Amino acid sequence: MAMIYKLRMLSDENDNFLREYEVDGSSTLFDLHNLISDDLGFERDGVVSFFASDAKWNKLVEFTLVDMGEEGPIPMQNVTVADVLNLPQARLIYLFDMFNDRSLYIESGGSAKPATNTVYPRVATSVAPAPNQYEPSGTESNNSIFDEAMSEFEDFEGDDYYDDEF
Repeated sequence: MAMIYKLRMLSDENDNFLREYEVDGSSTLFDLHNLISDDLGFERDGVVSFFASDAKWNKLVEFTLVDMGEEGPIPMQNVTVADVLNLPQARLIYLFDMFNDRSLYIESGGSAKPATNTVYPRVATSVAPAPNQYEPSGTESNNSIFDEAMSEFEDFEGDDYYDDEF
C-alpha cells in the first residue's frame, strides 16, 4: 500500500462544513470522487470535475469524470491522488455543481504510512451537513459567521427622527 494522504475539504457556502478523508495515494481521482459522493450523498454520475489548483485556488488542470478524448481534459481514472498532491502547494477544487459554479476545496494535510488494522479510504472527520448538490438555497446552515452576528440587526429600521440628508 502506498502512502496515505490526509485531505481536508471545506465549503465556501457553509463555514462550519468540514470533512477530513484519509486516502491511499495510489487511489485515482475517480476513487476519491466516489468516496466524496458516497459521504456527502451526491449522485456519482453527476457532471463533476476536479481541478488541480495553486495556493491561491487558481484552477490549473481539469480532471473530468467522462473521458472527452485526446483534446479534452484528463479523465479522473487516469490520475492518482499522489500524482496531484505531490506537487508543491497542490490543492484540489471539486466542482460538484457545474451549472451554478459551486465547489468544495481540498488541501493536503500531509501523508503518512498506513496505520495497521485501518481500512482506507475513510472519512476521518465529519462536521456539519454537506451542501445540497443541485440547490444552493437548500444548504442547511449556510450562513457565515458574519451573517449570524448581523442577524440580530435584521429588524432594525433606524431612527425615524434622524435625517441623513444635508
